[in-house]
Amino acid sequence: MIMRLFFELDQKFGWLLNAAALISSLALVGLMLFLVVARYIFGWSIIGLLELIMLFGMWLYMVGSLIASRKREHLVVDFLQTSLRDQQIRRLHQALISLITLVITGFFVYLSYRMLTWGMRRPQHTPGLSIPLWIPQSAIMFASIGCSLYALRDFIQCVIGHNPNPVIVAEENQQDTY
Repeated sequence: MIMRLFFELDQKFGWLLNAAALISSLALVGLMLFLVVARYIFGWSIIGLLELIMLFGMWLYMVGSLIASRKREHLVVDFLQTSLRDQQIRRLHQALISLITLVITGFFVYLSYRMLTWGMRRPQHTPGLSIPLWIPQSAIMFASIGCSLYALRDFIQCVIGHNPNPVIVAEENQQDTY
């Protein structure tokens, strides 16, 4: 029952992440296109446009990192993992990786929290549109919390054995040479 609830929440959150990535991508591309057309065709210099592009870019990158974490498609080095044949050792290895990832993302949450609170205490703004810098910094906080929650999910699933066999793409194309 609770696993189904978490699965449905994850599906809805995934839809929101995909929608945010699409909106950020469209805004980023549209603003960049407008910037190029305005500058090189019409000779206009629009103040603050690069700031908006930076804002949408930050959110796009951070939402993209969350999407990768959600799908377990972030960068991995799976040389050792593909070499392990015993399922129990592979499961212990995956639990260790999940625990290390959880600790590192927890540290990332701490650092992003410190950065965000520092930015709120000493407010700074962009020069053109006076956008508070805590707005793009909040994207980093959002991504760090989300990635650590997905790391917690992976660790719990590994410990309870819900997903003991991680998806290894290299295994599908690898031939045993023994």
